[in-house]
Amino acid sequence: MANEKEPYILISLYQSLYKDKYGKIPTMNKFREKWAMQDVIDSVGFERAKELLVYYFNLNKSGHPLQFFFFNFDKIENNKVELEKDKERRRILMKETKKMVEEGGMA
Repeated sequence: MANEKEPYILISLYQSLYKDKYGKIPTMNKFREKWAMQDVIDSVGFERAKELLVYYFNLNKSGHPLQFFFFNFDKIENNKVELEKDKERRRILMKETKKMVEEGGMA
């Protein structure tokens, strides 16, 4: 079981990100939301849950409801993993292409 304060830390992070995006702090029952956030932490770990929350607010989801995050964090994580893999593949391709151009030859 994770540290008892971790769910509250993530809920506070959610509120902070929400306020930055929408200009107001969302009202919620922190005690009730704690249990759902604990499930997220138990599934992916505290640090990854924190990364996913930040990533969630970079997505074009209207209103960024917390319940949506709870029910879809696994899909959000899969999306983030695929995006990271794609960035790495593109970086490698760009490096190989640059090398080919500099050598003046095509494979």
